[in-house]
Amino acid sequence: MTPPDDLTAAYATTDEDRTSTSSKGSGDGPTLPRLGFLGGLRWFWRQLTSMRTALFLLLLLAIAAVPGSIWPQRGIDAVRVSDYLAQHTTIGPWLDRFGFFDVYSSPWFAAIYLLLVVSLLGCILPRTKQHWQNIRSQPPKAPRRLERLPAHTSATVDASHDDVLAAAREVLRSKRFRLRVQDDAVSGEVGALRETGNLLFHVSLVVVIVAVAAGHVLGWRGDVIVPEGGDFASTVTQYDTIDPGPWVDVAGLTPWSLHLDKLHVSFEDGVPTDSPQYGQPRSFTADVTTGDEDGRTEQRKISVNHPINEGGASVYLLGNGYAPVVTVRDKAGKVLYRKATPFLPQDNTYKSVGAVKVTGATPQQLGFAGFFVPSLDFDDRMGPISTFPGLRKPALVLTAFEGDLFPDGRPQSVYTLNTAKMTQLKGANGQPLRLLVTPGQTVQLPGGQGSVTLEKTIPRWAGLSVRSDPGKIPALVGALAGLAGLVMSLTLRRRRVFVRVAPAPSSDASSAAAEGGERRTLVTVGGLAKGEDPRLGAAVEEILAAISTRTGRPA
Repeated sequence: MTPPDDLTAAYATTDEDRTSTSSKGSGDGPTLPRLGFLGGLRWFWRQLTSMRTALFLLLLLAIAAVPGSIWPQRGIDAVRVSDYLAQHTTIGPWLDRFGFFDVYSSPWFAAIYLLLVVSLLGCILPRTKQHWQNIRSQPPKAPRRLERLPAHTSATVDASHDDVLAAAREVLRSKRFRLRVQDDAVSGEVGALRETGNLLFHVSLVVVIVAVAAGHVLGWRGDVIVPEGGDFASTVTQYDTIDPGPWVDVAGLTPWSLHLDKLHVSFEDGVPTDSPQYGQPRSFTADVTTGDEDGRTEQRKISVNHPINEGGASVYLLGNGYAPVVTVRDKAGKVLYRKATPFLPQDNTYKSVGAVKVTGATPQQLGFAGFFVPSLDFDDRMGPISTFPGLRKPALVLTAFEGDLFPDGRPQSVYTLNTAKMTQLKGANGQPLRLLVTPGQTVQLPGGQGSVTLEKTIPRWAGLSVRSDPGKIPALVGALAGLAGLVMSLTLRRRRVFVRVAPAPSSDASSAAAEGGERRTLVTVGGLAKGEDPRLGAAVEEILAAISTRTGRPA
């Protein structure tokens, strides 16, 4: 058995250890039914605030986030959610009922989130209090039998009792040990920053979790496509898509405006056409003019990874493409549709898909779906293709439909055409109508239904993403602090070292006196570590060697 003297040198059990012990009952399980109501609450609190539960909740949170990457989310793409519900009429409503299309704002995800924060705080606060008390207290007294510690060594030196104790104090102090001096021993403790780093890591984890939650409930994101020469005002109705946090009042957004003066895009064309670098993008920069609510304007530039700040939000340049100006007229020549219509690039050559939706046509609405190619060429297998992303030989390839553009009032993407309740127009040969329109060209529709014109000017469009995330900076600070705490907790060692001095055995002392020397002293050094410390033995040997060297007279 370990004697009581040695137990005084052992580290105190942590709150986690005590929680783990108290959660074990006699027999097959915990004795919760015999605890009473208050006892049951204390038992539940101990279970919730144990580190084991915190790790389980962290794993559960990661698992709960998986559905958000499997099923489409309303906050990101409401059109895909509607399409999924239309295609899966049995399982779709059940998934919607349990919040699988709004995972990150669902009650069950928020419950896991809150339980994790409470669990971490319940772990951190008692450990912080205990750690504060430990660093303010003295190291424990040295045990009488240091040879029973995990690492120990001893040696005899030709020095007095007081000289050896002084040397021990100097050695331990030089190694940043906190000291406790006794008449015949010195106790030292080092590595308190390991627990500080551990606590810092867990506090930072809470900060990151709370910051992400704050960014979700207090932040918002809006996306909009602005063609060259177009204007945009930061109001809720002007965004193509907007995803506000639950606590965001979209009516209270700070007003500001933006005019897209010019979009500068360059592609690599100074290499052979068969080179992999041919047509690769080189730069994207948008020249804009911003204005605030006081009427002040400023010319600014937005480029990739270099947003501008406006109205308390960051404005990013995320994408670009072409927005050919399409004009649709009826048989009498009246303009039914004329606007710069964005087409979405599908590959590196900017072959882009899009749709033209003419709601003012009678007796049925007209819709055109197809793609825009900036550098037209023909492939025997693929048909019209683009050979370069720049405007060299632009053309518009369309198919035409008539009918109901918005069946059942369901939302749909601006780049696609829902043809569920539409009929494709056919040409004079009875085949589905396909239109190839070049800049400045007008193509007549069959049956006297009007014409389609591609205007000569083909502007570009810029995809702007406006984001407000108040939790971004706190999350970054928390992540950096957590990294520092993790490094501290992994690299620092928490040790207690004890040095005990005693007169050398009588035979050695008699020999020294007979030779006219000084009294010999026996130095014993013992070490104890919290956790695994493979270098503890070497550290103890090093301390003893340093003490022997400082006395100047090793035996």
